[in-house]
Order: sequence, then C-alpha cells, then structure tokens
Amino acid sequence: SLASTAITCFTRGLDLRKETEDVLCPANCPLWQFYVFGDGVYASLSSVCGAAIHSGVITNAGGAVRVQTLPGQENYPAVNANGIQSQVLARWASSFSVTRTKNTALESVGRSVSTARPSTGKRPKKPLDKKAGNKDCKADIAFLIDGSYNIGQRRFNLQKNFVGKVAVMLGIGTEGPHVGVVQASEHPKIEFYLKNFTAAKEVLFAIKELGFRGGNSNTGKALKHTAQKFFSLENGARKGIPKIIVVFIDGWPSDDIEEAGIVAREFGVNVFIVSVAKPTTEELGMVQDIGFVDKAVCRNNGFFSYQMPTWFGTTKYVKPLVQKLCSHEQMLCSKTCYNSVNIGFLIDGSSSIGESNFRLVLEFISNVAKAFEISDIGSKIAAVQFTYDQRTEFSFTDYTTKEKVLSAIRNIRYMSGGTATGDAISFTTRNVFGPVKDGANKNFLVVLTDGQSYDDVRGPAAAAQKAGITIFSVGVAWAPLDDLKDMASEPRESHTFFTREFTGLEQMVPDIIRGICRDFLDSKQ
Repeated sequence: SLASTAITCFTRGLDLRKETEDVLCPANCPLWQFYVFGDGVYASLSSVCGAAIHSGVITNAGGAVRVQTLPGQENYPAVNANGIQSQVLARWASSFSVTRTKNTALESVGRSVSTARPSTGKRPKKPLDKKAGNKDCKADIAFLIDGSYNIGQRRFNLQKNFVGKVAVMLGIGTEGPHVGVVQASEHPKIEFYLKNFTAAKEVLFAIKELGFRGGNSNTGKALKHTAQKFFSLENGARKGIPKIIVVFIDGWPSDDIEEAGIVAREFGVNVFIVSVAKPTTEELGMVQDIGFVDKAVCRNNGFFSYQMPTWFGTTKYVKPLVQKLCSHEQMLCSKTCYNSVNIGFLIDGSSSIGESNFRLVLEFISNVAKAFEISDIGSKIAAVQFTYDQRTEFSFTDYTTKEKVLSAIRNIRYMSGGTATGDAISFTTRNVFGPVKDGANKNFLVVLTDGQSYDDVRGPAAAAQKAGITIFSVGVAWAPLDDLKDMASEPRESHTFFTREFTGLEQMVPDIIRGICRDFLDSKQ
C-alpha cells in the first residue's frame, strides 16, 4: 500500500499496530526529548522518529520510514549517534528496526495525510495531556520494595500489584510524577530508574516483570544506597522537584535503618515507611529495634508512616497513600543545608595579608563553597572584599552554577589597604543580603580577617544578626579574639574560629560546613 501514516515526534514502536508499517516523521523534533533504547534493533518503547534519526535513516528534516516489528530481546545497548544518546534497557517484550522506504511517491501521500489531520476536530489534543501526567503532583519517587524471605514469593506478588496501583493513580507523565523501583533483599538492586519510563503503562509492565530475589531484609543498606545513588541528574532526577523514597517493609528490617534515615535527610530525600503486618507480641523478641519506623522517616510527625495490616485486600489503602505522596508542601526534607542557604564571604584585603596568603584565603572560600548545591533554585554564594573601602566581588544573583562561582572566586584580585571590618559588615548586610532577605534560603556570613579593626564591629554585627544573618568569624594571625567573638552569632564558641597561620585555614573547612548545616537544621526544627 502507498498510504503512509503521519506520526508525531513521540510516537513509539509500541503505538504502531502493523507488523510492517510505513510512517512519516515530522521535521524539527527536539532531539534531547527523544527516548531511544538500543542501536539498530530498538526496544518498542523507543520513539520511532528518534530511532530513525539515531540510525541515520532520516535527518531532523523528517521523512518517510519503514518500521518492522521484531521480537523482544535482552540488553539493548546505549550508543551515541547523530546527536541522539540512546539508553540501555535490560529487556523488553518487543523491538523494531527502521529502514528507508523504497517509494518516493509515499512522500506526497504522507504529506497530505499529515495536513488533513487537524480537521478531525479536538482528537489529537487528548493523548498529549495523558502523556503530561498529573501536573499537580510533581515528584520523583523511588519505591523501595521488600524482596526478602520475610515477605515470600506470594506476598511479593501482592506487593507488586499494590505498587502498580499506586503508580497508576499517581498519574505518571512527562510533567507529572516519575517513578523508579529498587528491590531490597540481601543486596539492593535498582530495577529501573526515574528516566526509564514516563507512562503508567510502561511502569506497570516493568513492575510485572520484576523477579523475587529473596535473602535478608537489609532495608537500611538498600535505603542508604537509594538515597545516595538513585536521584542523580544522569538517572533522571529533576531539579527542584521533591525526592521521595517509599519504603515497604514486611514485618521488620534485619539491619539497622537509623543511619540510612540520616543519610536520606542529608541528601534532601523524603522517606515514607509503609509497614505491613507489623511484628506481633510473640515476634518482638526477634526485632532488634522496635522503633525502626520513627528512626528512618523524614519527620516523626505521623505523616510519613503508613500501616497496612496485611497484603491481602489493600486496594482501599492506595488512594490515601497517593494523596500523601502528592502533598508537595508536606515534604519537609526536600530543603537541606546544601541546597537552601545563601553564604556571603567577607574577605579582609588589608596590606598585612600579602598576595600569597590572600590566595590561601581564596582557596579556603572555594573549598567551603564547593560543598553546596549552587543553582538558580538552590544555594547561592556572594563575596565582598574590604580594606577601608568595600568592593562587591560578586552578588548572590550573579552566578548560578558551581563552576562559575569557583572561577569567580579564583579571579578575585587582592586590594591591599587598611581594615574597617564594621563598615564592611554594614555594607554587606545592606547591599548583598538586602536584595535576598525575603527569599526562602537561610542567610550566612563568613567574615575572614587577620587583624584589629579600626572601627566598631559589635554594632554592625548585631544589626546583621537582627536582619536574620548568622555570622561565623574566622581569624588569622593578629586578629584579636574579642573582635572575633563580638562578631560571631550565638553560641559564640561554635561560631568563632582562629588559626595562627594561613595554612591552618584548610583544616577549618569541614567545621564551617558542619556549622552551617547544624544552624540550618536548628532553624527548621
């Protein structure tokens, strides 16, 4: 037949119905949005036009393609070709290949089909919204399922059904929630990542295919692994969207889960625990920590824990859990000290420091800044250098990536001159922190000086603290301890640092970072 079907940039192999089908790809599809799995033989989850460009059958100008359905296979490889990075997929139920169509008459027929399409009235609008998913529930969710001998094969299957129902009700889609699954047993196994599927149908299929692993229920080990490895940008985590791990535990974990809970909170992950068939009175002797739920959840406020008496008849538990997972404003652990602070550095540029020590000061600042997640929606860094005068080297809004901030710090030129620390604090409070004082980030000022100030520091420091700025004072060489303590926030002991030599600054880096994180957490409790 000559008729060629006009398809969209996002039509996948599994959306086509015939064994062999001639299709027409539109021009100018956004290359970075293509999901393509494999090379030459593509998983049917792949975008047809993406695969055709990847394999060189057409360019981004579009054109006619013949699609041949093939059986499924294992280990589709990741290959970068023609501007598209295809991805690895362990296995999929069907595949396809793409070739050039022999007949150029197709082109004209295909074109007419594609121009005729809008006349069908409203129809093409619908699938788009389904694809976008539930926009009111933006979340990146890992389901950490129990694959231990505790749960057993039969209940493991019921658990899969339950997770599948939750996934469907969430409204997975490109603009909505994305989900992945990790199986906890002896060793954790990431079954699929956030980026692998963006439609509920695919997720359901992938969940159905999961095999039961068995072994101890090392939930702590799996939770820690998931918090550290699962939510990277390469694996599909999205910036500024809550990260959630839903931990399913049948009975109780066989390892300690408290430390994993701490790690998850540090990484800005909201941990929910769904405990099923909790230990009965006669089992309590076997449970090493009866309070395991409270130790691991994001906050011990009742919101993050969820109980089901058994795996049988769980349908009524689906909706309340989904409502929790979609309550954006309740995700108290998304904000961490690493992604929610503004740190201003006030740098003494007086002549007693000298060029080579000034470099050591800049290195110290870089090493502190490096620990934070700097971005337009994350943490921000600013720097002011002072003598009798002040110079804003860069403000909080100037650079929104870590690379740019670090390069700006490297490029700071040494001023050389007197020391008016009090004036400099007032200047920084007004000009650098003033513009961000209504923002969501917590404000910190790190003052670095090597000597006595010629003016009063106490008044300006008190005013800065009143404006919501926490001050750490770092003194080197001849900086008088009284000045340092007068500037520092309460409790002064933990906000005042001193070293005789500039080379001693390096050892202070972890303490300053920890201090900022401690103050951040205290302010949130």
